[in-house]
Amino acid sequence: MILLDTDHISTLQVPSSDRRVRLVNRLAQVAAAGEVIGTTIVTIEEQMRGWLAAIARERRPHRQTGPYRELARLFEFFRPFHHALFDERAADIFEQFARIRIGTMDKKIASIALVNRALLLTANRWDYEQIPGLRFENWMDPPPATGAVP
Repeated sequence: MILLDTDHISTLQVPSSDRRVRLVNRLAQVAAAGEVIGTTIVTIEEQMRGWLAAIARERRPHRQTGPYRELARLFEFFRPFHHALFDERAADIFEQFARIRIGTMDKKIASIALVNRALLLTANRWDYEQIPGLRFENWMDPPPATGAVP
């Protein structure tokens, strides 16, 4: 299983960029090989919170229509992905990370990835290197150049 962190999900939502093209191509390759592609319920929560906050800020109903429309688009966007849950096993692992000084949401995402023995796709190397046993890669950036330096 491959789980996309919030930064990789956000890249997929950008209509055209080199990073998106690279990511889509790699995901298509692994999906064709039968790999399950998903994201965490925590990533979905993070994205939903933004639109829910925009709706709550607006007092005038006509100004809420845009954020509601974007919220509906978000549901459609996440439909094809497997949704990995924050369940009791993930909560148990999360509690073991109490002393690790990274964000709560990142710890929850890492816990979900560990429970599912998933590869986490993220550009957030600094935080996730602190999580023992977590496998992660960044598929948005081009692979490093190979060959000898003159």
